[in-house]
Amino acid sequence: MKKFLLLPCCLLFLFSCKKDPERVEDNSGTYYYPPITGDSWETKTAASLKWDESKLNAAFEFAGAKNTYGLIVLHQGKIVKEQYWNNWTKDTRYYLASAGKSVVGLIAGLAQQEGIINLNDKTSKYLGVGWTSMPAEKEALITIRHQLSMSTGLDDRYSDPDCMEPNCLVYKEDAGKRWAYHNAPYLLLHNVLSAASGLSWNAYCKQVLFDKIGIKGFWLNNVMYCTTRDAARFGSLILRKGEWDGKKILTDGTYFNDMTNSSQSYNNSYGYLWWLNGKSSFMLPQVQFQFQGALVPEAPSDMIMALGKDDKKIYVIPSLNMVVIRLGDSANQTTAGPSSFDNELWARFKLAMKYP
Repeated sequence: MKKFLLLPCCLLFLFSCKKDPERVEDNSGTYYYPPITGDSWETKTAASLKWDESKLNAAFEFAGAKNTYGLIVLHQGKIVKEQYWNNWTKDTRYYLASAGKSVVGLIAGLAQQEGIINLNDKTSKYLGVGWTSMPAEKEALITIRHQLSMSTGLDDRYSDPDCMEPNCLVYKEDAGKRWAYHNAPYLLLHNVLSAASGLSWNAYCKQVLFDKIGIKGFWLNNVMYCTTRDAARFGSLILRKGEWDGKKILTDGTYFNDMTNSSQSYNNSYGYLWWLNGKSSFMLPQVQFQFQGALVPEAPSDMIMALGKDDKKIYVIPSLNMVVIRLGDSANQTTAGPSSFDNELWARFKLAMKYP
């Protein structure tokens, strides 16, 4: 009789221990989304997460001493700690620099979801033949996917990397045969998506993304301006794989997976305008060399990052159910992309949050 009683108990235990690999662990059972309008945003304490609050404060002090003006840590969507310096408030808008590229990475997926583009479309379909000074047959190789993955083959060493005129866009290698961090082909994505939608760039962003998750930011001269909390909203959307408050903004799971994984074979640490941690090697802007190891060794390996000039940072960490936003001016370098500040900050977060 005892054997029969033990069997259901064992089965119950086994099923309760089984975890769905797609499920994001959430110790409260729900993910919090701030209201689309208003200033309210729920909080939780570091103590409730069993974090070391003194070490978390030390990480914030370190950041504040490095020209950080706005820093937010979210867990399950709720604010664990938020701090401002340099007379900033939660309402202060600042430029995202190249961290805005990752916003465009998502918007391109939304455009494909709407059916107005396909990533395999030739860029010339939207910009017209002759948008570069490349031979016609070489220009015809470039697709939207190459623009998203920084693999257009255009020469990134041109004197003005932001110049979008045909005479500035010259042949270096066939599309897909080289990775190079090049602003001009990225900036032309704005033109591609505007042409495909028939709307201005600002209007299209508001329609498909900003208004749906409560972002009050805007684009000026192809640069996104927003508050630290606006960036946190975007980070939460990415953490939830395109879901906002029970509604899928991005329904294309294949695109999301492609966006947040290696987009080509040259720089494993780059997706569709997103930087990826935990890969075996990485490349950096303006350098044609593969460095071995992860971009940010002190951070969780599954972290994905929107990174901009002067250390603009949107960190999304699925394994910790966390989003971290850092806005301000240069902590230690002025170029786009990763910097030593990433590892220095996450070494301190690691002490506070006690992750492996």
